[in-house]
Amino acid sequence: MLKSLSTPCLLLTSTLACGGGAEGGGDESLSSREQAAFSGVNGEYCLVSPYNCKLQVSGGNRVPTNDPADDDWGLVTGVPIRNGHGTVVGTNTRASAAFNHGQTRTFAGELHAFAVSTSNSSAGWLPISAILGRTSFEQKVGHVSALGAGLSKLGCYAIRDAHDPVLELKKVVYDSTATHERAGDYLPLVRANGARSANLIFNVPGMALGGPAVDHFPAGTKFQRLDVPTEHGVPSIDIPLWVQDGAGRYRLQSGEMKFLYGYVIAATGTRRNGWMAYDALQVSAGCP
Repeated sequence: MLKSLSTPCLLLTSTLACGGGAEGGGDESLSSREQAAFSGVNGEYCLVSPYNCKLQVSGGNRVPTNDPADDDWGLVTGVPIRNGHGTVVGTNTRASAAFNHGQTRTFAGELHAFAVSTSNSSAGWLPISAILGRTSFEQKVGHVSALGAGLSKLGCYAIRDAHDPVLELKKVVYDSTATHERAGDYLPLVRANGARSANLIFNVPGMALGGPAVDHFPAGTKFQRLDVPTEHGVPSIDIPLWVQDGAGRYRLQSGEMKFLYGYVIAATGTRRNGWMAYDALQVSAGCP
């Protein structure tokens, strides 16, 4: 049985729950309701679907450093950046990076961690040996993987080799003041190496869960959609998108963004489950 944990603020489609705050209310034209969190398959704090959960119940999405005000770990530069297939997509020149909790994979015989941003202008995998304070990092990183065993297959998709530049700039968080929190964070954008790639995420953005990326794949990568259960009976989750109102704040709803659950089989043979934006995908065939 699913266990209710709390009653957080939640934005879904044309629904706005709770008043005030970064993801809170202020628009009385939107109906409001409260959405209780519950324990699910992918974690102990889930919303709408037992597969849409926080990376960890307490604490943020990043691997914490010894400085609570700074998520970035120091790095040795000159190391390769890899995508989710293990392909080298560039050489990291940044002296620091933040890493998402629980994400480690082995490439070329070496353990890697998932950096939120790299000098490829994308997320990517960096060797843990390049992290300053490696011992401390290894003690904190943990391990979390999204699950999908037993779910029926739906359609086969592939990551697009294009994106909508108007959609890119819309916000996924109501009244956002952050640099990111954009729809573009979930689209196949052109990176520093000239190639398009997109994030596979652990949970859907716009719900105060964070929408953290857990892997990153190039255009053309196959994505097998799964029949994921949700509270509304449809195997997807829609969130509202926001553009600037007359005051220059992101409080005017402008469409929605749909997220699908499924998996990618990486070139390494590893299965990676998670959510992807429908707008990042196109119907395809030949999913493994």
